[in-house]
Amino acid sequence: MFNSNRPSLEELPSSAQLLKSTAIAAVSAAAILVTVVLPAEYGIDPTGVGRAIGLAEMGEIKTQLAEEAEMDRQMMEAEGDQSSLLNDIFGLFVGGAHAQEAIVWRDEVSFTLEPGESAEWKLVMTEGQTAQYRMTVEGGRVNFDLHGHGGDQSVTYEKGRGSTGSEGAILAGFDGEHGWFWRNRDSSDVTVTVRVRGEYAEFKDAS
Repeated sequence: MFNSNRPSLEELPSSAQLLKSTAIAAVSAAAILVTVVLPAEYGIDPTGVGRAIGLAEMGEIKTQLAEEAEMDRQMMEAEGDQSSLLNDIFGLFVGGAHAQEAIVWRDEVSFTLEPGESAEWKLVMTEGQTAQYRMTVEGGRVNFDLHGHGGDQSVTYEKGRGSTGSEGAILAGFDGEHGWFWRNRDSSDVTVTVRVRGEYAEFKDAS
């Protein structure tokens, strides 16, 4: 079926020849490893041959580049961790600020004034109490008078003409009602929103 001739036993290599060939191959591979591979890839040149033929310098450059790449990777990881930490801290502050903004205002009132219409809201306070406020106006502008009165005493804290908003604090110098009188002098409806917090007994409509 097959026309090829089987080799005779005399033609086959002996065990000694096979061992010798294997030894030569192993020595050659070791020589190549020491003189070529180690200098060219890792900059390791125990025999000096790699440096003589320029392979050691190539290996040193590769090793240096690998070290620099590893340092860059570590720096990027450290920066990423730091950035993540800063983002977490910033998120806590922002979240805390938003949460505080949502809960600090003790009372809030919003109403719409038609052209020429007025409104008055007051805080009932005792002498020495302090209240903070924030007033915003949407759709136009208003004139307002922030004042206080009680018994035979009165005081003007602030007046605004063509105002679109104001914020600050009221320190009550006497017992009484302290707050705002608004009037819409524009030709269109305006919406006024007032938020208050602090020391007071009541925030009421005094119109």
